[in-house]
Amino acid sequence: MTAMTISGLAREGGVGVETVRYYQRRGLLGTPERSGGTGLGAGTRRYAAVDVRRLRFIRSAQGAGFTLAEIAELLMLDASEDRARARELAGARIVALEARIAELHAARDALRRLTDECSTGDSGPCPIITAFER
Repeated sequence: MTAMTISGLAREGGVGVETVRYYQRRGLLGTPERSGGTGLGAGTRRYAAVDVRRLRFIRSAQGAGFTLAEIAELLMLDASEDRARARELAGARIVALEARIAELHAARDALRRLTDECSTGDSGPCPIITAFER
Protein backbone atom coordinates (compact mmCIF):
# COMPACT_ATOMS: atom_id res chain seq x y z
CA MET A 1 0.00 0.00 0.00
CA THR A 2 1.48 3.34 -1.01
CA ALA A 3 1.30 6.59 0.93
CA MET A 4 -2.13 8.13 0.73
CA THR A 5 -3.89 11.39 1.43
CA ILE A 6 -6.34 11.85 4.27
CA SER A 7 -9.22 11.07 1.93
CA GLY A 8 -7.55 7.80 0.93
CA LEU A 9 -7.00 6.94 4.58
CA ALA A 10 -10.63 7.71 5.38
CA ARG A 11 -11.82 5.58 2.47
CA GLU A 12 -9.59 2.64 3.47
CA GLY A 13 -10.82 2.92 7.07
CA GLY A 14 -14.48 3.21 6.10
CA VAL A 15 -14.94 6.62 7.72
CA GLY A 16 -15.19 10.25 6.68
CA VAL A 17 -12.33 12.71 6.55
CA GLU A 18 -13.78 14.62 9.51
CA THR A 19 -13.74 11.41 11.56
CA VAL A 20 -10.03 11.00 10.81
CA ARG A 21 -9.43 14.60 11.90
CA TYR A 22 -11.46 14.04 15.06
CA TYR A 23 -9.40 10.97 15.94
CA GLN A 24 -6.27 13.04 15.36
CA ARG A 25 -7.51 15.76 17.72
CA ARG A 26 -8.25 13.05 20.32
CA GLY A 27 -4.71 11.70 19.93
CA LEU A 28 -5.82 8.34 18.58
CA LEU A 29 -4.21 8.89 15.17
CA GLY A 30 -1.03 10.73 14.39
CA THR A 31 -0.86 13.72 12.06
CA PRO A 32 2.03 13.39 9.62
CA GLU A 33 4.08 16.37 8.58
CA ARG A 34 3.27 18.05 5.29
CA SER A 35 5.59 17.11 2.47
CA GLY A 36 6.62 19.43 -0.31
CA GLY A 37 5.53 22.95 -1.07
CA THR A 38 6.30 26.17 0.72
CA GLY A 39 4.29 28.70 2.66
CA LEU A 40 1.30 28.38 4.94
CA GLY A 41 -0.70 25.23 4.31
CA ALA A 42 1.62 24.02 1.56
CA GLY A 43 2.31 20.37 0.93
CA THR A 44 0.27 17.25 1.46
CA ARG A 45 0.11 14.96 4.46
CA ARG A 46 0.77 11.34 3.52
CA TYR A 47 -0.51 8.39 5.50
CA ALA A 48 0.88 4.86 5.51
CA ALA A 49 -0.42 1.33 6.00
CA VAL A 50 0.22 1.60 9.75
CA ASP A 51 -2.29 4.47 9.88
CA VAL A 52 -4.89 2.34 8.09
CA ARG A 53 -4.33 -0.50 10.58
CA ARG A 54 -4.72 1.88 13.50
CA LEU A 55 -7.87 3.42 12.04
CA ARG A 56 -9.35 -0.03 11.48
CA PHE A 57 -8.43 -0.99 15.05
CA ILE A 58 -10.24 2.09 16.37
CA ARG A 59 -13.36 1.27 14.35
CA SER A 60 -13.31 -2.39 15.40
CA ALA A 61 -12.83 -1.49 19.06
CA GLN A 62 -15.76 0.94 18.82
CA GLY A 63 -17.81 -1.85 17.29
CA ALA A 64 -17.02 -3.94 20.36
CA GLY A 65 -18.36 -1.12 22.51
CA PHE A 66 -15.13 0.46 23.73
CA THR A 67 -15.25 4.20 24.30
CA LEU A 68 -12.67 6.45 22.66
CA ALA A 69 -11.02 6.94 26.07
CA GLU A 70 -10.75 3.17 26.48
CA ILE A 71 -9.40 2.84 22.95
CA ALA A 72 -6.75 5.45 23.73
CA GLU A 73 -5.78 3.46 26.80
CA LEU A 74 -5.63 0.22 24.78
CA LEU A 75 -3.33 1.91 22.28
CA MET A 76 -1.06 3.09 25.10
CA LEU A 77 -1.13 -0.38 26.66
CA ASP A 78 -0.11 -1.90 23.35
CA ALA A 79 2.97 0.32 23.31
CA SER A 80 3.81 -0.64 26.91
CA GLU A 81 2.84 -4.30 26.47
CA ASP A 82 0.69 -4.19 29.63
CA ARG A 83 -1.42 -7.23 28.88
CA ALA A 84 -2.93 -7.43 32.38
CA ARG A 85 -4.64 -4.05 32.04
CA ALA A 86 -5.73 -4.83 28.48
CA ARG A 87 -7.33 -8.06 29.75
CA GLU A 88 -9.00 -6.08 32.52
CA LEU A 89 -10.51 -3.62 30.04
CA ALA A 90 -11.63 -6.44 27.76
CA GLY A 91 -13.16 -8.31 30.70
CA ALA A 92 -15.14 -5.24 31.73
CA ARG A 93 -16.33 -4.83 28.15
CA ILE A 94 -17.44 -8.49 28.08
CA VAL A 95 -19.48 -7.98 31.25
CA ALA A 96 -21.12 -4.87 29.77
CA LEU A 97 -21.84 -6.68 26.49
CA GLU A 98 -23.39 -9.63 28.33
CA ALA A 99 -25.64 -7.25 30.26
CA ARG A 100 -26.68 -5.56 27.02
CA ILE A 101 -27.34 -8.93 25.39
CA ALA A 102 -29.56 -9.89 28.34
CA GLU A 103 -31.47 -6.62 27.92
CA LEU A 104 -31.92 -7.27 24.21
CA HIS A 105 -33.12 -10.83 24.85
CA ALA A 106 -35.67 -9.52 27.37
CA ALA A 107 -36.85 -6.89 24.88
CA ARG A 108 -37.15 -9.51 22.13
CA ASP A 109 -39.14 -11.84 24.41
CA ALA A 110 -41.47 -9.03 25.47
CA LEU A 111 -42.03 -8.03 21.86
CA ARG A 112 -42.78 -11.63 20.92
CA ARG A 113 -45.39 -11.83 23.69
CA LEU A 114 -46.96 -8.59 22.51
CA THR A 115 -46.98 -9.81 18.91
CA ASP A 116 -48.73 -13.00 19.99
CA GLU A 117 -51.29 -10.99 21.98
CA CYS A 118 -51.85 -8.73 18.99
CA SER A 119 -52.57 -11.67 16.71
CA THR A 120 -55.26 -13.16 18.98
CA GLY A 121 -57.87 -10.49 18.34
CA ASP A 122 -58.95 -7.96 15.77
CA SER A 123 -60.80 -5.51 18.02
CA GLY A 124 -59.72 -3.11 20.73
CA PRO A 125 -56.42 -1.37 21.16
CA CYS A 126 -53.31 -3.05 19.81
CA PRO A 127 -51.24 -4.45 22.71
CA ILE A 128 -48.02 -3.48 20.95
CA ILE A 129 -48.99 0.18 20.69
CA THR A 130 -50.50 0.20 24.18
CA ALA A 131 -47.28 -1.25 25.66
CA PHE A 132 -45.16 1.53 24.14
CA GLU A 133 -47.52 4.26 25.33
CA ARG A 134 -46.79 3.40 28.96
